[in-house]
Amino acid sequence: MTNPLVEAYANALRAMEGSAPKGLLRRAQVEAEDIVPEPDVSEARLREHLDTSDQDDRLRVSLTLNMGRWGNAPIEGNPWTVGTRPNSAERRKLVIELLKLEPGTADAFATHFPLVKGDGTTVIAGPWEPWYSMEVQRDRDFYWGHYVEYLRTRRNWGAQAITTLDTATTHIVERLINPSRATAGQTKGLVVGYVQSGKTANFTGVIAKAIDAGYRLIIVMTGTTNLLREQTQRRLDMELVGRENILRGVDESDPSAAQTIDYLDDDDDWNNDRFVRHGVRPSEVGKPDIHRMTTQRRDYRRLQQGLPALEFERRDRTKQLWHPENLFTSDARLIIVKKNTSVLNNLVKDLKNNADKLDDIPTLIIDDESDQASVNTTDPRKWKEEQKERTAINRHLSNLLRILPRAQYVGYTATPFANVFVDPSDDEDIFPKDYLISLERPEGYMGADDFHDLDLAIPDSEKTFANSKEKAHVRLVGKQVDEDDEAEENDLQIALDSFVLAGAIKLYREAHGAKPFKHHTMLVHEAMRKAAHKSRSESIQDLWHVSGYLSGTASDRLRQLFLDNFAPVTAALDLGYAMPSSFDDLLPHLGVAARRIAPNGNPVLVINSDTDIVQENLDFDKRPVWRILVGGNSLARGFTVEGLTVTYYSRNVGHSEALMQMGRWFGFRPGYRDLVRLFVTREVRDAFEAACRDEEEFRRELRQYATMVDGRPLITPKDIQPQVMRHGGLRPTAPNKMYNARLVERRTRTKEPSSGYPNLDDQLALSHNIDACRPLLEAADRRTSLKAGRAFEALVGTVTHKEMVNVLRELKWAKEDTFTADLAWIASLPEDVVDQWCVVLPQQKAGKRINIGGIGEFTVHGRKVEKENRIRGNSESAHRGALEGLEDKTPTSGCAILYPVMDKDQADVKINEDGYPVGVVMALMLQLPDAAVPGDRKPLVYKVQVPGKPYYAIVDEPKKR
Repeated sequence: MTNPLVEAYANALRAMEGSAPKGLLRRAQVEAEDIVPEPDVSEARLREHLDTSDQDDRLRVSLTLNMGRWGNAPIEGNPWTVGTRPNSAERRKLVIELLKLEPGTADAFATHFPLVKGDGTTVIAGPWEPWYSMEVQRDRDFYWGHYVEYLRTRRNWGAQAITTLDTATTHIVERLINPSRATAGQTKGLVVGYVQSGKTANFTGVIAKAIDAGYRLIIVMTGTTNLLREQTQRRLDMELVGRENILRGVDESDPSAAQTIDYLDDDDDWNNDRFVRHGVRPSEVGKPDIHRMTTQRRDYRRLQQGLPALEFERRDRTKQLWHPENLFTSDARLIIVKKNTSVLNNLVKDLKNNADKLDDIPTLIIDDESDQASVNTTDPRKWKEEQKERTAINRHLSNLLRILPRAQYVGYTATPFANVFVDPSDDEDIFPKDYLISLERPEGYMGADDFHDLDLAIPDSEKTFANSKEKAHVRLVGKQVDEDDEAEENDLQIALDSFVLAGAIKLYREAHGAKPFKHHTMLVHEAMRKAAHKSRSESIQDLWHVSGYLSGTASDRLRQLFLDNFAPVTAALDLGYAMPSSFDDLLPHLGVAARRIAPNGNPVLVINSDTDIVQENLDFDKRPVWRILVGGNSLARGFTVEGLTVTYYSRNVGHSEALMQMGRWFGFRPGYRDLVRLFVTREVRDAFEAACRDEEEFRRELRQYATMVDGRPLITPKDIQPQVMRHGGLRPTAPNKMYNARLVERRTRTKEPSSGYPNLDDQLALSHNIDACRPLLEAADRRTSLKAGRAFEALVGTVTHKEMVNVLRELKWAKEDTFTADLAWIASLPEDVVDQWCVVLPQQKAGKRINIGGIGEFTVHGRKVEKENRIRGNSESAHRGALEGLEDKTPTSGCAILYPVMDKDQADVKINEDGYPVGVVMALMLQLPDAAVPGDRKPLVYKVQVPGKPYYAIVDEPKKR
């Protein structure tokens, strides 16, 4: 039943979309008069509704979206902002005044729609031509509005999640070229998300807004597998394309229709009306239809419908397609392809043979998993003079960009390093020259810091299910130091028991009001070879048949697992999920769970290209899946394993990008995140943690470089590229090449060169750094208690700016240039900007204490040893947060956290007491005062090595004499 209050206010807000905020109550009253006689839409009623409504309430979503847009609106092109900065207190006050809200309603808005400083999206971009105004968004809205409604009603997205998506997608679409611009132009950008974090939802929103704005050819390039392409096609068909565009006037009750239109046979979501409905064929109301050139069953082939299927309607044949008279009366074409040479070759050929002039087609290319196959990985040393060779997929992608001069390229990835290292001088390659956007970690997402203690450095003996994410969710497999072979063989049994027990707990939660858990899966990922998959599948089946899940002989094992693990973890995490107080309450659900997992006695599905295995297909869309999945690369790289609860992963992976992409256990686990378990070897756990830290350092660096002045960026992706090369020691191309840039100053407020310290086997350098830090150790002579989230003991003191600079000059690093640019800037700061440094050495109550430099005993913090026998010195958030409350801190104080760190696995080894302990690294985290931010706000200062060439050019290294 329609709520008149919601309808009135939502319609009033819709009328204000794309324009300045205006008197809200008066407009709601006008709208209400057309709904019910004598309506009560007073602000008191509005406040009451906000206090009682859910997060996905239509009015709450509309208010959140509008408040977010008005708060984010740039000053340029919006005179109503009267110069107030986006997302500032002044802007919020102005919006409230323009809405003419009563004080009580203003207070309610402050509670329900709090001011957010920034939107969480990191944007590094070059200048662009503004065109995607609020008016354009309002006047052309169709697919985006329907997508928002789908997310709200079908996927139960809350108001804030939708607002975050709206803001992030606008950041992308506004940087495309205006599709109706007379002059052709291309943009290339990269969007960096998290593994399994909702990148598909983001590019679905981008496509919706782009079609609304006038883009008419949409090409989505997925990964290299059919599984991922089919999954992507279905998501877009279901959430964006919609029933009307799929049917295109065909009577779905006609038995012959199922032969030509997918989803009409046995698709549960189609039959239960879960595909988006537009209410009408879009073209009947002046909006573009979407013509699908691919279907879920069929990748792109040479056009069977004939080339006219790719030709665009033009009302006025004397004008180009991009002309507004033609553009907004033409339909869109959607092509979803996997990265396959023959498929892309067919597409390029059809486009070249098209009667339409390709120069005129506003095109959007979405490259999902853009670091896979798309990047040119040929060896430059093997190229013929002035003839660049390309890998197959990169060649096809370059051809598309060359023949479609109005194409806008948007790459999506969770592992961005390969894309950022593309040669920026290659106009036909995919270097993100125009923008690099790092998405905010979404609410409810389980990522790296939910499985690894990235921000916790307490001794293992002090870790609990409550304070350690790793202790709660991760179980080490493989024979440990003090264990025998039987313990190693028991790992898979515990993983299977965890899977069955978690399934029973899900059924218990369903019985106590939770939404149904359609899928419940376990992933076993140990090898790439198909023979290994078959062998592991058979061993799991054998173990399943003797595990006693149906006979009752498993009861004692499951009871102990519940009491020792699942029950205390759920209690410690305290997420509000239903959990039985007694194991006996689970007994009725255990047999049901086991039968669902193995309905025919076999709990396993093998997921690879082996066609000799007779089994049901893996199809999360058509039926519930409660299974153990065994596979390799087919289950990686963008493919979403629905309902994934238990992962058994012992496969070794090389480079960090491949490693991160195997992390299928990352993602959203609504209603069961406390049940998620990851079984991994110690080596894989440590490799994952190192890769996660690299990725987070990269994101943190991007955030510091995303400086905007008057709404314009000071740093572009080309400025960033030579800097991110520092991660992992990667070089641009051949060994004798380098970037023309030499960084002179890195002028960022936070300094944490956590991975740049000397190797553990360079004891001379480590001992030298102890002596270098002597002034800091001697200054920190007062013991105090600090608190930021959690309390901790610390030794504190102060040194002068000159003393700190001298310490930094004395430090030795793994590479000579690790800290050179940072030190150059710090040393240049005058005393009226920074005159002293507050020094903090966090101390642990039960941690190991050692003599350092003969000055005294200090806590030594344990860290994992990574590749090249190196330790990171990562600071902890509780320690960083406590800096603001330091007693000695002034507006001209810098802050330094000093950590003596060592290999955490050597914590029990006796250390020499001569003041120069073996393997101890002196690690620093520095924070400059606000006044240190340079007047020009430019965080990076370069000097070119070869005059006359840009700093991002790749040049020959000078020959050594």
